[in-house]
Amino acid sequence: MLLNYIKIAWKVLLRHPFYTFITLFGISLTLTVLMVLTSFLDHLFGTHYPESKRDRSLYIMQMKQMDSSRTSQNSGPMSFKFLADHVKTLKTAERATICTFVNSSNAYVGSQKIKLNTKFTDADFWRVTDFEFLEGKPYNEQNIANSDYVAVITDNLKKQYFGNATESVVGKSIEIENIHYKIIGVVRSAPITRLFTASDVYFPYTAPKSNYQQTGMRGGYVSIILAKDKADMPAIQSEFQSRIAQIPLPGTQNGFKYWLIDVKCEPYATNFIETLLEAGPGLKAVFFGIIGFVLFMLLGLPAINLVNINVSRIMERASEIGIRKAFGAPVSTLVWQFIVENLFITFIGGAIALVLTAGIIYLINTSGMIAYADLTINLTVFAISLVVCLVFGFLSGVLPALRMSKLTIAEALKG
Repeated sequence: MLLNYIKIAWKVLLRHPFYTFITLFGISLTLTVLMVLTSFLDHLFGTHYPESKRDRSLYIMQMKQMDSSRTSQNSGPMSFKFLADHVKTLKTAERATICTFVNSSNAYVGSQKIKLNTKFTDADFWRVTDFEFLEGKPYNEQNIANSDYVAVITDNLKKQYFGNATESVVGKSIEIENIHYKIIGVVRSAPITRLFTASDVYFPYTAPKSNYQQTGMRGGYVSIILAKDKADMPAIQSEFQSRIAQIPLPGTQNGFKYWLIDVKCEPYATNFIETLLEAGPGLKAVFFGIIGFVLFMLLGLPAINLVNINVSRIMERASEIGIRKAFGAPVSTLVWQFIVENLFITFIGGAIALVLTAGIIYLINTSGMIAYADLTINLTVFAISLVVCLVFGFLSGVLPALRMSKLTIAEALKG
């Protein structure tokens, strides 16, 4: 029976090429936008290079210090000392790294200035992440203890600073902010959207200008905690929060007296979303308003248009419906036939959208709009797209099918 429905749907598509074009255009355009958006969200929050262990990692991005009434607060990254005392000593974690967010520096090749993103890290940074070393190796605890002036650079900076040299640059010197560093490794660049790991140059935290000696709780450092197993993450969070609860209160930071401290230790996506949602009711309303508007524009309007097209298409087949009803075809059979036909058409549009999405993703990855972007159509993106196709096809087919089912035999035959 299902095969017969599909054959009928194919014949209907061939009967009215213009309606078919309009229908498939609307479906494929809508699904292409959704697939590209899904791929981008997966790029932002999924487990990808160099954070391929993100599914078992917890991120500490900022500390909030609030007054007793919770009306005033200071927030931002933490000091190296605070994270060393409260994160590095966690017993339930496999290991943890402490690093800065991206800083800015300059390097010069002749008279040409190169703007750089720089990052200070500990040695565990290279164990928590999975950077691909194209040359050399990372710095280690001994380099840090000796305060060696060493650096790991990206392949892109190698091209900018040394030209398209094919020989290794390990052991060579690079001058950044009038300080000479010995290059000990070259890694494949990470997308700029990976805020905890993306940079052009990586220094040991004992290098100059890292400010790791600050003794207060606030500074310029963040942390990634790696669990041995995903199941260990709640225990790590519990242990970390118990340590935060032991911090003596009240306290003073840069003249601000605080009575409460809040430090989130969450998976990557949760950390960012909770930070946004805690920004105040006004911002929350704007956030959800934008999401609702985007979903309505991407799904609502195309679905409404497609419903109207499907109603017209089905009403053209009124005589066929009347004859089948006259011969005893139950309403449920007719309804499911048209829903299956609509799903079939939607999946054809989805196949077209998949090809279009692959082309658009390739253009995004190669255009430089997002530095070192690596958007993909992986299993997650494909599965979500498949579900969207099912929902979109089902919803846009139900209303026309129900309207058709209400036709009497006489009305149908007149049509």
